[in-house]
Formats: sequence, C-alpha cells, structure tokens
Amino acid sequence: MTHNEKLKRFRAEVDVLTMTATPIPRTLQLGMLGLRDLSVIDTPPVDRLAIRTYVSRFDDDLIRQAVLRELQRGGQVFFVHNRVQTIDAMADFIRQLVPEAKVAVGHGQMGERQLEKVMLDFIEGKNNVLVCSTIIENGIDIPRANTIIVNRADCFGLSQLYQLRGRVGRSDRRAYAYLLIPGEGLLSREARERLRILQEQTELGAGFRIASHDLELRGAGELLGARQAGQVTAVGFEMYTDLLEETIQELQGLAKEDRIDPDVRLGISGYLPEVYLPDPNQRLVFYRRLATAESDEEIYDLADELRERYGKVPAAGQMLIELMKLRVLLKQLRIESAEFDGRRLIFGFHAATRVSPEKILSRLQRPDVKSSFSPDYKLTLEVGRIGDSELLDFAKKELLAFLES
Repeated sequence: MTHNEKLKRFRAEVDVLTMTATPIPRTLQLGMLGLRDLSVIDTPPVDRLAIRTYVSRFDDDLIRQAVLRELQRGGQVFFVHNRVQTIDAMADFIRQLVPEAKVAVGHGQMGERQLEKVMLDFIEGKNNVLVCSTIIENGIDIPRANTIIVNRADCFGLSQLYQLRGRVGRSDRRAYAYLLIPGEGLLSREARERLRILQEQTELGAGFRIASHDLELRGAGELLGARQAGQVTAVGFEMYTDLLEETIQELQGLAKEDRIDPDVRLGISGYLPEVYLPDPNQRLVFYRRLATAESDEEIYDLADELRERYGKVPAAGQMLIELMKLRVLLKQLRIESAEFDGRRLIFGFHAATRVSPEKILSRLQRPDVKSSFSPDYKLTLEVGRIGDSELLDFAKKELLAFLES
C-alpha cells in the first residue's frame, strides 16, 4: 500500500494498476466505496483444478500419508512451520517420520546465498520436501509442488492462508492443502471461522470472496489513516461509510441525494433461524448485507452464498430474502415506506420520488383495485385479506409497474 502511494507521487496523473489475489480489507473497501476502480478476474488458467483443503489435528499418520502420496506421483511438498526457533527440529521430525523424503529447510533468517541455494535445489528437484516459514507465501511458482501442509494453521490470517494454499495447484495436477491445528476445542471463534471459510471456498477464483470475508472478520481499518484492518468503532461502520460516501460526493461536485432507508411493515416474518446460522455475529453480518443491498443481483448473490455456506435456506430465511427484494424496489423508486394494516397496502412516497405523477394517476384510474392518493404522498390500495406470499407478490408487481418506462 505504501509503495503504491509513493509511485503515485512521482507523477500526479499516473495510472497505477495493482493486481492481488486477496486485497487487504482497506483496499477492498476503497474499491467498494468507489474511491478506486475495481475489476475482478475470476477465470482460472486452462486445466487448473480446485485445491482440496482439509482441516485436521496434528497427526503423524496423516502427515506421513500426505507426504508419501505426493512423492509417489513424483511431486514435492511444502511443510510450513512458522517458528524459526524450532524449524530444524520439525525438519528432523519429518525426516524420521518419512525416511523416503529428501528434506530441506528454508526461512528468512538464513543467509541470502544459503537460502537461494535451498530454493534452487528444491526447484530443480534435488529435495522433495521443503520445511519452511511463510517466506514461500509470495512469488513461488513450482508446478511440481502440489501438496502443502500448514502447521498451526489457526495462527494465520485468512488471506495469508489463502496465499499459502495458492503455492500449490499451479499445474494441471490435483493439489492438496492440509491445515493442521492443535484441536478444535482450543481454537478461538475467529480461528474456527477463518478455517471454515477456507475449507468451503475451494473453487477456482475464490480470492475475491475470501477477501470479502476477511473484510467482515477484520474490519476495514482506518480508511483515511495508516491502519489496513481493524474495526471503525468511533461512530460505527455503517455511519462511517455513509459519511465518507457523502464527503466523496461533495468533493466530486455531485448532487447529494437523501438516502432512502425504507420502513417495511407488512406483518410478514422473515429472519435467519438460529438453528440454520448459529453464529450471532454472522447472522448480523448477513442482515446488514441484505438490508444495504442496492440491486436484485446483490440479493441473489447473498442467497447463493447462504446456500453454499449453510445449506438450503429455510422458509423464514427465504421470506427475508423476498422482503429484501421489496426493499430494493422501494429504494430504487425512492418510496419511504410500505405498510399493510390487514386490508390496505399503503406506500409512502418521498417528496423526491422517482415515480412520476402520470404513473400514480394511471394507478388510480385502474379498476382492478380500489386506490386513493393523499396529500401526504401516500398511495393506498384496498387489497382486502391476503396471504403473506400473495401480499409480497402484489406489492412487487405494483412497484415493478412504476419502474416500467
């Protein structure tokens, strides 16, 4: 991040293209806010296969079998042990556990020439197991290395684990990643969540989704300061983002529109059941993301994400998704409220609504449902007693009619 800013100071008008597998939380948030242009490349190279990822307790038999399986097909193995003080002891342990392996050690505290020789020997195939620190995290491309074992994976961040996993699977061979932990009962809630996300997000091109999860877990940091992660606690994340967006619009000379946060009171219950999504923090994250969605595409993507992570969405969750689709329509039309009193559906229009007077007049003239419009910008539709699903369908149909040109 600092290097990018230095490059920009050389010439004020220079265009800088930064490419990353997993943008840090602040960088991702800058893109989402519109401060930086953001493009996503999710098409994998030809013939690449997804990396199979396993989370397991440290187990001698598992390690031996994983190493032997790779060696038997002529491949190589990374064993990441990120404690330099004990890395040689770990290498000796691997030598005793798998006598068939040719084990080398590489870490950042070695001399430059010594480390270079270790890496060149590994690239040339003179060694087939490299016990190493996270020095391999970036810039390593060895097609023959298709198994990585990460010791104490619970101590790594989500993006860091994703980068480490990306050291394997760089050819047309199936790759394997083993994330070793001391025992699930000893892990923090955050560590369990990181490992769960990585185990689920194994498909090719998952980097952006993992970065989005990382943003949720770590926060966006100081968007106008130096910290690249952390929670914005002074005013709350949503308010901070809103204030920042308003300031950006003012600096760009754009007309500021009042933000519409529709009040939906239809007497319809929609929620994510605790048995479906047990983690209260993750439930709040999804509620926030659904409530702030600005398009149907965002809602569909979130629904797909729920299905991928937690299984089939229950009826209450599906009803929540439909309610959020209604909210999107209300936002697009700048309608402040939708209320149902048991017999009447009432839309409350903002003074600067995007629904033209002609559209409202056309609705009033239609004979299918008795309707009226009051001086306080409220359209009342006499729908009578109606079921929840029918009410939602009717409300969306009316709003879509307003959207039609």
